[in-house]
Amino acid sequence: MKSLGYDIQKIRNIGIIAHIDAGKTTTTERLLFYTGRIHDIGDVDEGDTEMDWMPQERERGITITAAATTCFWRDHQINIIDTPGHVDFTAEVERSLRVLDGAITIFSAVDGVEPQSEQVWRQADKYRTPRIAYINKMDRIGADFYAAVESMVQKLAITPIPLQIPYGQGDQFAGVIDLIKQKLIVWDPESKGARYEYRDIPEEYREQAAHYREKLVETLAEVDDAMLTKFLEGQPIGEDEIKSVIRKVCISSDDFIPVLLGSSLNNIGIQPLLDAIVDYLPSPLDRGVIEGMSVNGASADGAKIQRRPTPDDPLAALAFKVQTDEYTGRLVYVRVYSGKLVKGSYVLNSTTGKTERISRIFHMHANKRTEVDEVLAGNIAAVVGPKELITGDTICDPNAPIVLEKIEFPEPVVTAAVEPKTDAEEDKLSEALYKLAQEDPTFRYRVDPETNQMIIAGMGELHLEILFDRLKREFKVEANMGRPQVAYRETLAEPVEVEEKFVKQTGGRGQYAHVCIRFEPLLRGKGFEFVDETKGGVIPKEFIPAVQKGLEEALASGPLGGFPIVDIRAVLFYGSHHPVDSNEIAFKTAAARALTQAFEKAKALLLEPIMVGEIVTPEEYVGEIITDLQARRAQITAMEVRHNAQIIHALIPLAETFGYATRLRSISQGRATYNLRFSHYDVVPTSLAEEILKGRR
Repeated sequence: MKSLGYDIQKIRNIGIIAHIDAGKTTTTERLLFYTGRIHDIGDVDEGDTEMDWMPQERERGITITAAATTCFWRDHQINIIDTPGHVDFTAEVERSLRVLDGAITIFSAVDGVEPQSEQVWRQADKYRTPRIAYINKMDRIGADFYAAVESMVQKLAITPIPLQIPYGQGDQFAGVIDLIKQKLIVWDPESKGARYEYRDIPEEYREQAAHYREKLVETLAEVDDAMLTKFLEGQPIGEDEIKSVIRKVCISSDDFIPVLLGSSLNNIGIQPLLDAIVDYLPSPLDRGVIEGMSVNGASADGAKIQRRPTPDDPLAALAFKVQTDEYTGRLVYVRVYSGKLVKGSYVLNSTTGKTERISRIFHMHANKRTEVDEVLAGNIAAVVGPKELITGDTICDPNAPIVLEKIEFPEPVVTAAVEPKTDAEEDKLSEALYKLAQEDPTFRYRVDPETNQMIIAGMGELHLEILFDRLKREFKVEANMGRPQVAYRETLAEPVEVEEKFVKQTGGRGQYAHVCIRFEPLLRGKGFEFVDETKGGVIPKEFIPAVQKGLEEALASGPLGGFPIVDIRAVLFYGSHHPVDSNEIAFKTAAARALTQAFEKAKALLLEPIMVGEIVTPEEYVGEIITDLQARRAQITAMEVRHNAQIIHALIPLAETFGYATRLRSISQGRATYNLRFSHYDVVPTSLAEEILKGRR
């Protein structure tokens, strides 16, 4: 692989994010081909792409795991992460955005902003990631660049800045008109788009190009005083000036988004996209200092400290992905924010307080690797050696500890039982599940205490299906999986105060703990809060953490049906202790019993996951689809027309979506499509809750 001398200003860490089927992997393949990283273009439909290397990805034509690679363009190093579009694999997008400096968001010219596009856009907003929009599939029938741009205004509430307009659309699409250079660009199909040339804008497009060029300059003049002066005075504004202002607004603003266009499948528009990555997206230096918390002993003490993106500062790096590798065992992907990571060195995992050795370092190209001796600030690499390093952990210089902000992931909403086919497979199954859970923060597993079954949990049916497939193929585990089940939750409907005394007297030293706790319901999605309001040392300070721990452990399995308890606040306001018999175990036990008592005294609720659904259908099937949705307890929230299709927006309980794909195909003769993503938890109707809980007992 080609390499350059280290220059952090010439590094771009970018992600490719979008709705499923918008063309992320196809676009990434072209980026790699034109930069010389690969020597032929892979095809998603043929199952021979570089970045979709897993067997499951190639068979299904979808991206499941975020793949990293590096390529070079105009003497710049571009580290690319191609992320999945399917909502079940949202963790891959979340962790990638956390460590990237910029992103290309791909939209379909036919569909504009789709639900998952909106979801990944909001994820990028959370990390304030600078973005370029690329409107793909301009060659498709029904492609409409201007409608796609307008959908960005309507659905994302941003100001798109088109830097190009199309030369024809749909089957007439033949090239791109560059508004900055004021030239038409056409590509040579014989060279697979490797050769392209600039031409004068055809007569019939000149007026339109002039209009959009003026709009471009006018938009930029709103945010740059020097350009505004020139614009008002009618002075000529040069190409370099325009690019400079675009770069400034792209890096500093969430509202102004440069927009490019093309047809990745037909090899049109990729080289200008590479130019835009170099010209407009930030280097690690542009993103500025990284902030973390100082570490005192084994925990973060809350004092904020900073690291500069330079090899001269102490090491600070974030682990963002764990991958089981058949050759090296365990690969951990890290983003180095400051300092340098050296092969053979010892680093501190400041999240756990443990020191680990970095035995090998790799630059990755999908599942291929090149070994290196060190990786410097601003770069992404994979390391081998650390045994306990997991996603979200910080590794740093042992003499200058820092904890970086962790990555937050959504909770799983679907469960299924898995059992080995033979007793001999049991240990293999446990080991494989452990490895999968290390890789995927949205995957969980546990043993059900009542049935003794192994329960796996994930983000959707497809997520569990892929994980189960990996169990069989990669880990050679012979197992059976039950039907997917809904991951319900329990909560309280009203405040309640309880008093719990735990007194145990056996021969010798006894146990004593006395707690008075007020439990209050919280808003949906708030989880659990613990508040200590005791005064005068009625419970010694050293036992307060034991009360909190007892409650947190008890939250895992609620008294209604053994589901996790969520969205409650526990206020410890009084209690007492015994100078000899009180200990941590006694207070943990008393707290757990108090929680059970609260559910016995107050009204409790069962909660279910609610999904946001979007169904795209020809008009003739709308009535039957809505009738079917209503039978599934769905709430229709909006209807819209997109081209010649009707879009139905609905909130649907997850429990009612199992098998929906088959039913929708049947209703619409295979012509309707749908997309689901998790929205929130809501109360299960009383009669249905009784049925569900009856089935648990």
